Amino acid sequence: MSKIKNLPVALTIAGSDSGGGAGIQADLKTFTALRVHGTSAITCLTAQNPRRVLAVTACPPAQLLAQITAIWEELPPAAVKIGMFFNLANVRLLAKFFRDHSGIPLVIDPVLVSTSGTRLLQPAATRALLQDLLPLATLVTPNVDETAILTGRKPGTVEELREAARQIHALYGCAALVKGGHLPNTRTAVDIFFDGETELFLSAPFIKGLVTHGTGCTYSAAITAGLATGHTLPDAVSTAKHYITGAIAQSYRSHGHTILNHLT
Repeated sequence: MSKIKNLPVALTIAGSDSGGGAGIQADLKTFTALRVHGTSAITCLTAQNPRRVLAVTACPPAQLLAQITAIWEELPPAAVKIGMFFNLANVRLLAKFFRDHSGIPLVIDPVLVSTSGTRLLQPAATRALLQDLLPLATLVTPNVDETAILTGRKPGTVEELREAARQIHALYGCAALVKGGHLPNTRTAVDIFFDGETELFLSAPFIKGLVTHGTGCTYSAAITAGLATGHTLPDAVSTAKHYITGAIAQSYRSHGHTILNHLT
């Protein structure tokens, strides 16, 4: 008789991507690939594809809370990722919930603007995110555009990535993984991690000719999976960098769009 393996639980709180490349869909694929049981609470429904966002509808706060409560009752997570918030009500609800449920690793991927340029977090919600939620995080994973909102300055060099990671830690008290994939005039995808003690320089070569969708979601979900399985934060970040690099390198095509390969 075979022995049934007990999997740790990870929770993603994020938006649903109807195109399947980002958001909840990307997170659950990542959790499955990395052998954790994925649960989800949907903050909003998006009508989108790899090219653009057509519409966004927020989940009512009571329904969002009910989703999280249902998970906590029977499948308490070992680590949590928060992606797209969309509005102030969701940010306030999540800040209150995680103040009351501290001690669980919390990864925040601050989804503020879509790849196509659509604003995905309202201004008042952005202020609440910075003031109320980021100080509760274990790790925040901004790209260069999101870093500009968090720090007031958009990094343009690797040294400025380092400065931004240290500034985020000083401002909000959480570890930072500042992603440099959008840095100009560079041949490598460089990310800088800083938690107050450990600094990591994470680098991988750019793959020419690929326009990817959902890399940030997948990266942060991989970190969350690592934390759920008991890795330290630096180890989880390093392992996740390797995973997302492979997912990009082994991506495939569907109707002319590049799709990340989560089963690397």
